[in-house]
Amino acid sequence: MKNIFNKTTGLSVMLGASLVLGSCELDEKIYSSIYTEDFYKTAADAEKGLVSVYSGLSSLGNGPAFTLVADFSDDQSYPRGVVGRNTLTLFTYDVNYTTQKSNSRVNESPQQIWTACYSGIEKANWVIAKVPEAIMDETRKKQIIGEAYFLRAFYHFLLAKNFGDVPVKISPSYTEAEATIAKSPKADVYKQIYSDLDQALAAGLPSYPAVDKGRPSNEAASALYAKAALYNEDWAKALEKAKVVINSNKYSLMPDVQDVYRNEKEDAARIENIWAYEVDPISPGTGHQLTGLCGPPGSAGPAFARTSFGSMFAYQSFFNSFDPADKRRTLLDTNYVDKSGKIVPQRSITPITTQGVLIKKYMDPSSTIGLIPNIPILRLPDVYLIAAEAEARLNGATATAYGFVNIVRKRAGLADLTAGLAKDAFVDAVIQERAWEFFAEGDRWYDLTRTGKFLTVIPKAVNPVYPTRTVQAKNKYFPIPQDEINANPKLVQNPDWK
Repeated sequence: MKNIFNKTTGLSVMLGASLVLGSCELDEKIYSSIYTEDFYKTAADAEKGLVSVYSGLSSLGNGPAFTLVADFSDDQSYPRGVVGRNTLTLFTYDVNYTTQKSNSRVNESPQQIWTACYSGIEKANWVIAKVPEAIMDETRKKQIIGEAYFLRAFYHFLLAKNFGDVPVKISPSYTEAEATIAKSPKADVYKQIYSDLDQALAAGLPSYPAVDKGRPSNEAASALYAKAALYNEDWAKALEKAKVVINSNKYSLMPDVQDVYRNEKEDAARIENIWAYEVDPISPGTGHQLTGLCGPPGSAGPAFARTSFGSMFAYQSFFNSFDPADKRRTLLDTNYVDKSGKIVPQRSITPITTQGVLIKKYMDPSSTIGLIPNIPILRLPDVYLIAAEAEARLNGATATAYGFVNIVRKRAGLADLTAGLAKDAFVDAVIQERAWEFFAEGDRWYDLTRTGKFLTVIPKAVNPVYPTRTVQAKNKYFPIPQDEINANPKLVQNPDWK
């Protein structure tokens, strides 16, 4: 008896299937419902195989788990306490992610990050292993394989940010034994990320503006490399790769920060948005619910969306942290205009608090279901601020480091950063600059955890909705989903979660 295995599932489902099969003593060779000896033979096969690798990104963006997991945990934004969203804010989730499951909100949870990433990794592995045999244009073949390497690096990076030590999966699973693997130390995870990005950079990926929408450019590979190196505290590598992007002169900042997020400016904003979760409103397409989450309740603000629920707001303390002259603060609001043209004051934005602050990065007045705005993943300001931090970590608050951060501040309408800061104070200022620049983009929580600041910052990020937030050291990383532990005898829980 053969196990007919669907390759579109990820490592987690594969391991579960393998464990069941092992207990029944069946033939354990893993077959795919889409892979046959005839597949990956042509250019069309190779292109389709590559598209399947993006399904992991689609699964990450649907919630979107890759932003909400971080944003509901940080000190900038918070959810209305419905359908289990507040377990991230209150740090009350468990290893089973019970609340998310019981409320059908796994797509917003760390468990979704795990399963989606390993699904994407498995599909990337098939492309990397099989496309070299395809009969097709060699230049395009090389690019397809390079793109798969890029995506595999991205998925491993996201896993490392959220879970620490994780299994490194770099070959397709033909057998149960190949599917059942143990965790690797985080240092080895980053070593593999570097290796994959080296392959992507050698693959001849096109540069902007020749790159297709939603696909990584050659510069995107360097940008991801720089960010991964920053998290790996490999300051020299982070600075090196950030400079590659900056010195390419392929990307530049939009003059008006609001234009970065305007749907009608989406194509123009690609000059800054190096890589994004690309939304396609066709059916079946890709989408997310941020437009509906961020608008006021009851679809009351037509400028935000035709359909919105009032389920995600910014903390008043975060709004207050901005210099009033900072143009990025205009992407938040303490009032809105209702359907009759009346200005609704802050005290009436939401019934859960009189201090609700609306997030305006994902507004789309024409969409009925929140499918249109893209979600940035790598923007040029990220590269500048990576360069600023890495330069300072290496050499102190040099003029070069100041130059990188001041480019971002200038676009925001701010004066240059205070001169003469000591190294640590400068790095803190860069981390704060990142907070103002990337709010609601799934970035801040990871800046807090990689620097250890989450233990002191999070307890202060409270309001009448969440007057107390008790974060612990173990919350630096999320627990590996218990389903994965049950399915994989080689996989052990993160130490603080045992």
